[in-house]
Amino acid sequence: EFINTLAGVTGIVDFVDRQDTWKRDIQPPMYVDLEGENLGRNGSISLMTVLVYPGEGLEHIYVIDIYTLGRAAFDAVGERGKSLKNILEAPEILKVFFDVRNDSDALFFLYGVNLRGVRDLQLMDSASRPNAENRKFVSGLAKCMEFVPLTGAQKAEWNLCKDQGDRLWNPEKGGSYSVFNTRPLPAEILRYCAGDVAYLPAMYKKYASQTNRWRDFVVEASRKRVAESQAAGYQPQGRDRALSP
Repeated sequence: EFINTLAGVTGIVDFVDRQDTWKRDIQPPMYVDLEGENLGRNGSISLMTVLVYPGEGLEHIYVIDIYTLGRAAFDAVGERGKSLKNILEAPEILKVFFDVRNDSDALFFLYGVNLRGVRDLQLMDSASRPNAENRKFVSGLAKCMEFVPLTGAQKAEWNLCKDQGDRLWNPEKGGSYSVFNTRPLPAEILRYCAGDVAYLPAMYKKYASQTNRWRDFVVEASRKRVAESQAAGYQPQGRDRALSP
């Protein structure tokens, strides 16, 4: 669902805030991913994709139009007195990202959002591996998707959506980041954004069952990633990004 009104944003905020039972590690309520031109402090945020997870089979995906709504998307207050910024900064409401670093960098420097309550799936993947040698480098989303229990049809559809989206935005494939700011938003980009979060709950569930003894490490390493992304010397495309903590 494409959200380009403040009423739409505050509706999501109220819905998330109402779910008190979510405030624990069992199955987090929010899965988040950002897209933009040169995503980070020196670029922009175009779209914020949020999967809200009240429970199995009840998940809903929203793509929020940050390009159009700007700062108001983070500051608009819903009926319960909370804003999207409040939700993103609430340590008790868990937010799952896959590699939070550039998303955090952009949110902090462009909109003053200091993420808390983050679980980074890329770190959970790393922690679930059997030995230190296997944990030397972190994996990308596509690699981690190979281990999510999906049907052949689901995997084929996911790959198709990623490929179609890639061709529109990825300069290496003849695309342009500016497509994220095209309105009306191309259907391929909407599906691409949805694909980035659609299977994150299943991935979280898989890793959570494997990384129990690493839970504290993942919590702390996720917090450190957020802190490092807010530092003056953070390099969004640094060569050391592929190394595990």
